[in-house]
Amino acid sequence: MIHEVEPGKEYALLMSTNAGAWRYLIGDTIKFVDMEKHEVVITGRTKHFLSLVGEHLSVENMNRAIQLASEELNISIPEYTVVGYPYEGFFAHKWYVATDDEVDADVLRKNIDQQLRALNDDYATERDSALKEVFLEVLPESRFMKFMELKGKLGSQHKFPG
Repeated sequence: MIHEVEPGKEYALLMSTNAGAWRYLIGDTIKFVDMEKHEVVITGRTKHFLSLVGEHLSVENMNRAIQLASEELNISIPEYTVVGYPYEGFFAHKWYVATDDEVDADVLRKNIDQQLRALNDDYATERDSALKEVFLEVLPESRFMKFMELKGKLGSQHKFPG
């Protein structure tokens, strides 16, 4: 119900009749920015979350962490992708980050990890339990573009798959 929502918390958008005879999951995630006017912003897609163990990372969380890391380290990161997988009885994330700037991969890895811990409480909790490791590989931007070209998806209307 509208009176139960919390400002700043992400929600999935579900459309329904007032009688609840039918409903449709739109696929967007939203966040309320003005409770009095019931104003929302679209923050992402329900399918664009990374949550192996309950870390609930949204695209917005990941984009923000990348933005903050690139600003702090004074580098440009035009593309990235991340994958989660089983690791030593627990789980890990592996980031592939595109930059043509000089950067220490371990410094970037730690920075992104710290940014995500600050942005997302669930991520911070899981990093101390089931999400045991974060790996990161820095690649030149041309590697990302070559991959997209091989998939026939080169151009501004295509996003790198996560």
